[in-house]
Amino acid sequence: MDKPTLQGEMIVLRPIRAGDADAVWESVSDPEGMRLTGTTQLLSRPQIDAWCSSIESAEGRIDLAVTANGADEYLGEIVLDDIDEAVRSASLRLVMRPGYRGRGYGTEAIQLMLGLAFDGLGLHRVGLDVLSINTRATSLYENLGFRIEGRRRDAYRDGPGFCDAIMMALLEDEFRASQIPT
Repeated sequence: MDKPTLQGEMIVLRPIRAGDADAVWESVSDPEGMRLTGTTQLLSRPQIDAWCSSIESAEGRIDLAVTANGADEYLGEIVLDDIDEAVRSASLRLVMRPGYRGRGYGTEAIQLMLGLAFDGLGLHRVGLDVLSINTRATSLYENLGFRIEGRRRDAYRDGPGFCDAIMMALLEDEFRASQIPT
């Protein structure tokens, strides 16, 4: 599948490419970002370089760079993966570089990706996990129509302790209802 480019009001989502490796490296090396996403695996720079060079051709997933204001700089990424065409479902993941959080880019990126998921791919369900310590992300997803479906206790590390994973999802009819102008 060719990876799409999606245009929004503030941002453009485009395929991730080899030239994004420096910014991706910054993102995966950010301690706060790692904590809020539950990332425990430490990746090497050569692994990041290889991933950026090859991810565009990966099957069963769509990884797009978030860019803004007419610039091509990688500000973060949004991913639709575990795409199951038979069940018509997928998982969503968003991560923004440290200097670009809280500016609305992630919200618009999610909205664009949900449009692709439901209108472009014909999915019925998009799910995600958010860490219980990441209340800002939980609130964002709820504001976009995601509903809490459950909780996996102590599913992620948080320093020396653990935190829960909150399972959330948005169904096609909920997405459609949220698109009706008020």
